[in-house]
Amino acid sequence: MEPVGASVEAVFREEHGRLLAALVRRFGDLDLAEEVASEAVEAALIHWPAEGVPDRPGAWLMTTARRRAVDRLRRDRAYAARLAILQVEADRAGPAAPADPGGDGDLPDERLQLFFTCAHPALAAEDRVALTLRCLAGLATPEVARAFLVPPATMAQRIVRAKKKIRQARIPFRVPGADELPRRLPGVLGVIYSIFTEGYAASSGPDLQRLDLAEEAIRLTRILRRLLPAEREVAGLLGLMLLVHARREARTGPDGGVVLLDDQDRGRWDRAMIEEGGGLVVAALSGGPPGPYGVQAAIAALHDEAADVATTDWPQIVALYDVLLALAPSPVAALNRAVAVAMRDGPEAGLALLDGLAGEPLLRAYHPYPAARADLLRRLGRLGEAAAAYREALALAGTEPERAHLRRRLEKVLLPGTTGLSGPSGVA
Repeated sequence: MEPVGASVEAVFREEHGRLLAALVRRFGDLDLAEEVASEAVEAALIHWPAEGVPDRPGAWLMTTARRRAVDRLRRDRAYAARLAILQVEADRAGPAAPADPGGDGDLPDERLQLFFTCAHPALAAEDRVALTLRCLAGLATPEVARAFLVPPATMAQRIVRAKKKIRQARIPFRVPGADELPRRLPGVLGVIYSIFTEGYAASSGPDLQRLDLAEEAIRLTRILRRLLPAEREVAGLLGLMLLVHARREARTGPDGGVVLLDDQDRGRWDRAMIEEGGGLVVAALSGGPPGPYGVQAAIAALHDEAADVATTDWPQIVALYDVLLALAPSPVAALNRAVAVAMRDGPEAGLALLDGLAGEPLLRAYHPYPAARADLLRRLGRLGEAAAAYREALALAGTEPERAHLRRRLEKVLLPGTTGLSGPSGVA
């Protein structure tokens, strides 16, 4: 039973977005699609142990789910009438895409429709992330809640709110037209990147990283890359995530503690992932002006290609941050540029730039900002100011590994006779 259960889970994880998207396209209702998809999985757990896993398990689930949906509609005439109206509206929004020449019976752009529906700008930002994880990643509501450390009831309310908004606003399940796609795609990429960011550096909890979230974001972006192979910013985002995720094993010690970039064993970095990410950087930066994700991927590639922190091409990294700030200005990008300037020109130059960001509202609750100031003040020998900045960062840090790291730094600058002059700023 256990191997079959594992098979169902593996198939469902791989096929969930495709299954749900096809059902939504067919029946025009997200709630119905989710319910019959779950019923199909329950049926698989009953039938597959006795009959064996079918040769095309995804097609089996699809057929079963469609039959369950039709049976439900036959029993509920009012529900069927409402869905008929929705189907008419969907047909008016645009014709169905041609069948997949690969012959699996699914439409390759149906998942793309679901991507753009889940990330529609009419939905609140937090609702977009929740709906993407629920519908495209196939996570159960308690799993989505656990990912962002909120009660399941709160996350359920977000998902219900998003679905209600889709119904009330008549948000269509469709891919935007060519004229609309450039405006809408950044929102989709932003949702996926926010999932990855939470996985790379958890906002709170006992662990520094949430590898399951980071890997799910990468999986979703691989799907998006297959669906939109000509979109260079999709390549850029996938490359960025791979290049950063390649360092995952070296970013924490055996006890789960933070290991800074200069202390990481680069032999533990995933070289295959770095190579793949580097190729995506080339794709992202070729054929037109660069986009923000392509530029960030190029920065990550320079870090991954260097033998150590000292030999990293900091001038080139600073230049790339200049490009990034021109494309997509943000206080966080400015903070990262200041750290790179400190590595290129010395801590005093970097500190001057950081102090110039003191009034940025978005950095007031962002613990890497006082942590970066503290590290540069430590390197300048201004230990009293460094201690105050470390305390500020400690009060803001969300995860226990980050707090433990900052406590160690604070203790070091408070030790009598400590100069605190060695080491670059704290980048994990």
